[in-house]
Amino acid sequence: MLSYYLMPVIFILGILAIAFEDVIKVNKAATAVGMAILLWAMFIINADQYLLINPPAHVKEVLSIFPELQSMSKHELAFAFVERKLILGLGDVATTLFFVLGSMAIIDIIDSHGGFGVISQSITTNRQRKLLWILCFTTFFMSILLGNLATVIVLIAIARKLIPERNMRLLFSGMIIVAANAGGSCSPIGDVTTLLLWTGGNVSAVHQFTSLIVPSLVMLLVPLTIATFMLPKEGTVEPLAASGDDSKISPKMRKAVLYIGLGSLALVPILQTLIELPPFMGVLIGLVVLWAITDRRYADSEEDELQNLRVHRTLARVDISTVFFFLGILMSVQALIVTGQLTILANYLNETFGNANIIAIVLGVMSSFLDNVALVSATMGMFPIAEVGTYAADSSFWTLLAYCAVTGGSILIIGSAAGVTVMGMEKISFGYYLKRLTPIVLLGYLAGALVYFVIM
Repeated sequence: MLSYYLMPVIFILGILAIAFEDVIKVNKAATAVGMAILLWAMFIINADQYLLINPPAHVKEVLSIFPELQSMSKHELAFAFVERKLILGLGDVATTLFFVLGSMAIIDIIDSHGGFGVISQSITTNRQRKLLWILCFTTFFMSILLGNLATVIVLIAIARKLIPERNMRLLFSGMIIVAANAGGSCSPIGDVTTLLLWTGGNVSAVHQFTSLIVPSLVMLLVPLTIATFMLPKEGTVEPLAASGDDSKISPKMRKAVLYIGLGSLALVPILQTLIELPPFMGVLIGLVVLWAITDRRYADSEEDELQNLRVHRTLARVDISTVFFFLGILMSVQALIVTGQLTILANYLNETFGNANIIAIVLGVMSSFLDNVALVSATMGMFPIAEVGTYAADSSFWTLLAYCAVTGGSILIIGSAAGVTVMGMEKISFGYYLKRLTPIVLLGYLAGALVYFVIM
């Protein structure tokens, strides 16, 4: 059946279109959503033929839950199967989307209140090498709490204030990408891919952090140490000029929003571990608290500056295109899972490499030029969680995949959402990053993987 073999081709072409978004001038969210619709449409139209190719266990699953369907025709039964898989897949994807949406809203609330200014004001050094280490380690640990994408946006804004000279800032910006992805790899909420692995039950929060904190630090330290010597030993930056603060937001309110926002994000994995509260609900708790506080604080104000700080206006500023992008990618992968495409790919990888850890490292390198969200989501579909063995929850494969998929995205600037974001903010060229940072990042990536094997 032609359409069956066209589905993976369409997926690969879609991923390439996303990677070269700036070349084709089409937003990656539009490409991802369009790809998802096309894949599911092909599945719906040819559902009865797909069921002939796939194992009959899929049909038995539906019949065991809905015995009344046994009297339906083959076409009606196939459509019922597709409908159920579509609803279940959308439900799984929605939990990730609401987590991303809630996190983005919390970050915007903190930023609009000037909460991150507390961080920039605490950095007083003007020595280039010392500043590079401070910014990278700040990025690393903030990514654990906020996620790598939100962190790079905040840190690039801080770097612009501290390093006004753009050419010097390019190296700092590149290392901020590396630090953000390194920190994000050891946190269940540090990257969308680690969030998928955590919510999917592939890795637990405590296991991921304790297993990957050291390899992730090594992944940062290797390129950071080399990058330090790219800066002059006695090099300095111009100190920040003192400026008045004419904001109507009190310092007490800024700090309160900062601590509540960061605290709510830090509590997400704790609540999930203690009471099994779904992560998207955990992050929405923090959003609700900030919503209530800001509404109470600004409800009676007639000033637009203060009204814009209320959550209902914050939600209007959230980058919805990012949410649509993840919707398209994850639903596209769901279509490939249901049609059995990823099972074929899993068998091919096993036959080619024969070692799960090598597969994880290869996938990490692939994430440097292919979207890591799609890669990890596809890998989860290829290798279902087993009770014991190589693909059991918290196994070496899934833990190493969390490290490789996120940090591997730093090898090329287009390999991660954080890298693409900074590329747009600072206009870093692909060639500059490839020449100055890719070699040292690759060393760090391999060194971190080696450390993981040693300590595990």
